[in-house]
Amino acid sequence: MPASPRRVSTDVLILGSGGAGLFAALHAHQADPSLHITVAVKGLLGKCGCTRMVQGGYNVALAPGDSVERHFMDTINGGKWLPDQDLAWTLVATARERVRELENEIGCFFDRNEDGSVHQKAFAGQTFDRTVHKGDLTGIEIIGRLAEQVWAAGIERLEEHRALALIPAADGESLAGVLMADVRSGELVFVQARATLLATGGGPTMYRYHTPSGDKSCDGLAMALRAGLPLRDMEMVQFHPTGLLAGPETRMTGTVLEEGLRGAGGQLLNGEGERFMFRHDERGERATRDIVSRGIFHEIREGRGTPGGGVYISMSHLGPENVRRQFKGMVERCADCGFDLAGGRVEVVPTAHYLMGGVVFRPDCRTEMPGLFAAGEDTGGVHGANRLGGNGVANSTVFGGIAGDSMAAALVEGDGHHAPDEAALARAVQDCRLPLEQPPGDLFGLQERLRDVMWQDAGILRTEERLRRALDSLATLDAELATTGIAGGEDLAFNLTWHDWLNLRNQILVSRAIVTAALARENSRGAHYREDFPDTGSLEGSEFTLVRLTEGERLEVTREPVRFTRVAPGGSLLESEPITG
Repeated sequence: MPASPRRVSTDVLILGSGGAGLFAALHAHQADPSLHITVAVKGLLGKCGCTRMVQGGYNVALAPGDSVERHFMDTINGGKWLPDQDLAWTLVATARERVRELENEIGCFFDRNEDGSVHQKAFAGQTFDRTVHKGDLTGIEIIGRLAEQVWAAGIERLEEHRALALIPAADGESLAGVLMADVRSGELVFVQARATLLATGGGPTMYRYHTPSGDKSCDGLAMALRAGLPLRDMEMVQFHPTGLLAGPETRMTGTVLEEGLRGAGGQLLNGEGERFMFRHDERGERATRDIVSRGIFHEIREGRGTPGGGVYISMSHLGPENVRRQFKGMVERCADCGFDLAGGRVEVVPTAHYLMGGVVFRPDCRTEMPGLFAAGEDTGGVHGANRLGGNGVANSTVFGGIAGDSMAAALVEGDGHHAPDEAALARAVQDCRLPLEQPPGDLFGLQERLRDVMWQDAGILRTEERLRRALDSLATLDAELATTGIAGGEDLAFNLTWHDWLNLRNQILVSRAIVTAALARENSRGAHYREDFPDTGSLEGSEFTLVRLTEGERLEVTREPVRFTRVAPGGSLLESEPITG
């Protein structure tokens, strides 16, 4: 590996090629076709990431009887009054514009009713059936069409390039660019950019059972922490209630069986064949994801689980042919693993699915670092304590488009490229060289220990004792990783062991942020449940957490009050600030 990275420049650098990244690229290109736009992606554009894996659909208020205000209130209630209300309003109001853009400009075609109107199905935690979809393969439809548009626009791609560090400018006032690694050659590349979008996606892959794409390792969040940026709501890790329990020897374990199954009337049964969710919530299986996950975990912990250690989901009472027609993708996926979703029972377990927390950002997608924008799952504040199913892909596409518009506007009168802080760049190069200078060790063992720590001590049910134990375990893992090297360091071309080391370093840092924030929140809200502090706490006095990385690699957490800019707990929409948009 050369001591100094190769240098290239671009006007707009987009990290990630999910819904946020691709929408940002297209909007920036439409706003100013003269801009040099580069999309950098860890894998292949259109073939990796989490948006492509979306099964369920896209929440949007379109139908008679529904409204943006109703969607907004479902989002606020679902998020347990922790969302940033301006961000949540931007989400629900812009979703209507974006879904029409997806169909009329991008070329997506969603399922229709007999009268030709867009079909919208039921998703848990909502008061109206508003989830637009393409069967249960919605993400493939969206990403496939977005990728075609990006290719047609001639937007430059840096495929199989992973981001390593955000490099500040020499003047300390803004972002200069990003240090990256070319997976194919192992070469380091410094990409200088006038505007950069952080849209790498979150992905809580540090848990024993998890759903995100295998390339996810919280890279964007880790880079943001190291750059001194604050992360909001990091204790809020969403567990999807129904992850496929296919056995310990397959990566299919944890794969989501989507929300629409329960929305359509699917039933959850414990190991004794009993339907149990109405003991936990009057909505039964259609309660929000946090409640259903805790209900399932309770059954398992009380000894009423299935032989595989989960519960069953049953759809056969809805008619096998009907299930096969509505949920073709999931029926086939289960069949590939030896299960009959349409006519039998399938074992499921709660699975780490989504990070509600992330980088603090504004409705125009700016962050506190000039030159750095953020969108999608890398950001915090939109969902609060719990994301409604179907609000995720809406979040990515809504704010991705906004980010593209904002970056193009910022560059109209903005400065040129900023010279990088050469000392910071050199430190970043040295950091990623660390495993090349250590004797090889057991990275797989460290990864397995991390997943056990997070699942057992920082998972669905938490206590101070378990969280403090998790922090101690994470500190040990961090120290061990620092002295663990890799074999074959002389050749970094497609050196997946090197990337496993880099992934693990990021996962451990973000895990520390999750646990630190969870310790600080001494109440139970949404996805964060403290058995030693089970009360919700005052909604009127709601606070969110902020985590920063300080000198000496210490994480500090502070709390700030939620600003009820549009609606207050127990009240109606604030008359002093009417909703517009």
